Amino acid sequence: MRDLDLQTLRLFAAVCEQRSIARVAEQESIVGSAISKRLAQLEDTVGTPLLLRKRRGVVPTPAGETLLEHARTMLASVGQIERDMAAYATGTRGHVRMLVTASVMAESLADDVAAFLQDPAHRDIQISLEERVSPDVVQGIRDGSASIGICWDAADLSGLETSPYRSDHLAVVAHQSHPVAQLHSVRFADVLEHEFVSMPALSAVQVLLARAAAVEGKMLAHRVLVSNFDAALRVVRANLAISVVPREVALPFAQLAPVRIVPLSDAWARRRFAICYRSAQWLPPAAQLLVGHLAGLGGNT
Repeated sequence: MRDLDLQTLRLFAAVCEQRSIARVAEQESIVGSAISKRLAQLEDTVGTPLLLRKRRGVVPTPAGETLLEHARTMLASVGQIERDMAAYATGTRGHVRMLVTASVMAESLADDVAAFLQDPAHRDIQISLEERVSPDVVQGIRDGSASIGICWDAADLSGLETSPYRSDHLAVVAHQSHPVAQLHSVRFADVLEHEFVSMPALSAVQVLLARAAAVEGKMLAHRVLVSNFDAALRVVRANLAISVVPREVALPFAQLAPVRIVPLSDAWARRRFAICYRSAQWLPPAAQLLVGHLAGLGGNT
């Protein structure tokens, strides 16, 4: 198959959406015959009819619907490239995409990124944050979906370069009337008899807890499953179960709700996070600046 022409794909998508060659010709200031010729060449390129001509316009064939879906994806990617390049042309120094875990997002990252962007030297940098579980963060960096990832440093980071970021400490959060809330600290093994609010199975915290429970020859008793820390803390506030979350996430909530934070004394409860990227040498300048800023906060936990 010969290379597909982006302008032809744009016209094809527009014709499919408008159901009219004439209407698209008017909007694009192109004669209808020129569009028809491009579409005929496109059908010749893919080797199958893409449009059905009817009295009141055109409709895509099944093959046309499939090509339309691919065309929209390609055109969206091209649009993103154009926007990114336009940012450089207008003086914006870069757009940094980051993949981060829920713990990182819920703790200090937003404040750290805000501090970076408030520096006048960085006013022309844009940053996008997307939340994923640790394995997906790592895979996304390997695949080139983003420049920078931040996740728990126990993830498989082989093949990537890393810099240290912050750390946190897992703790049990319980309603103030719960027996666990009366303790100053506790081993995880000593709370396994209680029911838990749990996070998605692939989340870093949940993987860690399941592994620790297995070492004790036990399983977590799941009473409620939620998708994020905020929901978990709300369930704890309702006194339905206890939960294990980063102490740094729970502290603001505990100041306003009848819950207590009981640190876990287990060595694994102290977690460190890593900034990961494929190669520092090939990071765009804006991403290099951001990595330097975040890595400099590695000791401020």
